[in-house]
Amino acid sequence: MNKKVIVFFDGHCNLCNWAVDFIMKFDKKGVFYFASLQGQVAKSYNLDDLDSVVFIDESKRKYDQSDAFIEIVARLFILGKCFYLLKIIPRSLRDILYQFVAKNRYKVFGRKETCRIATSKEKAHFLDKN
Repeated sequence: MNKKVIVFFDGHCNLCNWAVDFIMKFDKKGVFYFASLQGQVAKSYNLDDLDSVVFIDESKRKYDQSDAFIEIVARLFILGKCFYLLKIIPRSLRDILYQFVAKNRYKVFGRKETCRIATSKEKAHFLDKN
């Protein structure tokens, strides 16, 4: 049986919410769970970096920034493992691009006034209960 993996995301960010929708659409095994960085679950993990998606894998290892992106895609698609090739590029360089997108995400994609509220269909995969 697959253990759950957790994606912490900025609940106010339209880009981040789009990414959650994308992950849920392609998560055929149902292993991805979600929590906003602004919620209680994130506080219990001592997460306070609102400029980065955070990914917690099956063994409770924490990934952020470009490493989180690579780990999520690698688990989402059969060919996603090819994304591990991006690790050839030094993380500091990969994270420059990640940080640029993170810094400009509200300007480009917009911002919600309140955190995302899971639909009844989604609630089973959201760890923060509204």
